[in-house]
Amino acid sequence: MVEVLVTGGAGFIGSNFVRYALAAHPDWRVTTLDKLTYAGRRDSLRDVINHERHAFVHGDILDAALSGPLVERSNIVVHFAAETHVDRSIMAAGEFIRTDVEGTFVLLEGARRAPGLQRFVQISTDEVYGSVAAGASRETDELRPRNPYSASKAGADRLAYSYWATYNLPVIVTRASNNYGPYQFPEKVIPLFVTNAIDDLPVPLYGDGRNVRDWLHVLDHCRAIDLLIDAASNGEVYNIGGGNEVMNVDLTHRILEALGKPASLITPVPDRPGHDRRYCLDTAKLRSLGWSPRIAFDEGLRETVDWYRANEWWWRPIKEQDPRFKSYYEAQYHTRQ
Repeated sequence: MVEVLVTGGAGFIGSNFVRYALAAHPDWRVTTLDKLTYAGRRDSLRDVINHERHAFVHGDILDAALSGPLVERSNIVVHFAAETHVDRSIMAAGEFIRTDVEGTFVLLEGARRAPGLQRFVQISTDEVYGSVAAGASRETDELRPRNPYSASKAGADRLAYSYWATYNLPVIVTRASNNYGPYQFPEKVIPLFVTNAIDDLPVPLYGDGRNVRDWLHVLDHCRAIDLLIDAASNGEVYNIGGGNEVMNVDLTHRILEALGKPASLITPVPDRPGHDRRYCLDTAKLRSLGWSPRIAFDEGLRETVDWYRANEWWWRPIKEQDPRFKSYYEAQYHTRQ
């Protein structure tokens, strides 16, 4: 059996990858390590939590006594665990530095002691490139992160690279565009807007709504990581983008149309500080290995809207019962108006 460690596997992309990996690789035994912060939820793994080839470990990547041995016995490490929400990083940056940078350091130190390690995948983000006025970011472009979240990811990204350059660890770095799909925590724009609109609540749109994001379905992201585990070259960076550039205001209207809700739900709110205007990735390097996205954005968005509509059991307790979500939402959208 191939021993695979997925950090942050109870989060959005991590849980989708765990589910994908178990289905795609009968010879993989997957261990999920997750701290179960506000955005990490056992419910996201409900259908595979007791799978015969899956083990769940509740713990923090910063706990070297716990995470170190898990890394040491692994053949593959896919490192998703991170604080990820830009708005929260602006409100309180410290936890992002500790988890995203120091946590990655702890895992990399464990990787140095792993005799059978074949691949360490550092999951980064397109946001490390900063705002892109024109053209597309290539893997060799300068990193210019403009908020504490993207800066913390850039730090972890380069730290992981340094462990390849210095210690010859089998590290690769992936930088993906905005993901969407099922099990995404409803602080992020698509699930927030979908779930608000379902309940006829205001849909809070930042600024003029003309910020542009490239959207990538989470399953296309999983397929790309799977390919790179096998086909990537150590020490390299790979962009993963969906090729779907959409302005936030247009995205909002598409969501409302899919739900049959009126545009009057759109409520402008003051823009967040340092809001990057546009991201765009050049994915030629990854595509040269044979990958391309399979899920068209309109199709994927419809399926995502339908998933949230059909799975209120998953998101409604977060929005209606978790005081952490309520306090965040109040601070982010009500006190800033």
